[in-house]
Amino acid sequence: MPIEAWYVVAGIVIVVGLAGTILPALPGVPLVFAGMLLAAWAGGFERISAWTVVLLGVLTALAMAADFLATLLGARGFGASRWALVGAGLGAVVGLFFGIVGLIVGPMAGAVAGEMLAGSGLRQASKAGAGAAIGFVLGTLAKIALSFAMLGIFVFALAF
Repeated sequence: MPIEAWYVVAGIVIVVGLAGTILPALPGVPLVFAGMLLAAWAGGFERISAWTVVLLGVLTALAMAADFLATLLGARGFGASRWALVGAGLGAVVGLFFGIVGLIVGPMAGAVAGEMLAGSGLRQASKAGAGAAIGFVLGTLAKIALSFAMLGIFVFALAF
C-alpha cells in the first residue's frame, strides 16, 4: 500500500477517534492514538519521532484514567460511601449498553443505589449521584481536552 494511503487511513482513524471522545460506542482516545501511531509508522518515525509517540501514549493513558476516575472522584467529593463508588462504577459499565444517556444516568443511578444500600438517606444518596454525574461530565471534558492536546502535538510534529 502506498504511504499516502496509510496517511489517509490514519487520518480517518483519528477523526473517528475524535468523534469517539463524545460518542459512547467508540473507544475515542485509543483510536486517536492508534491513528497517530499508524501515521508515525507510515512515515518511518521521521517526522513523528518515537519520543512524540511515547508522549502521545502518556496523554492517552492520562485521558483514559481521567475518564474513569472522574466519576468516582466526583461522587467521593460529594461524600459518597464506598458502596456508592462501587455502584457508580457498575452503573457506568451497565450504562455502556444504553448509549450516551446510559453513560450519564448509569453512574448516577448506580451511585444512588449504592449509597442507599449503604444505609444513607435519599438526600445523601442524591448528593452522591449528582457528584457522579458531575464527575462524568468533567471526565469527558478532560478526555476531549487531552485528545485535542494530542492532536496539537501531532500536527506540530508533522509541520516541523
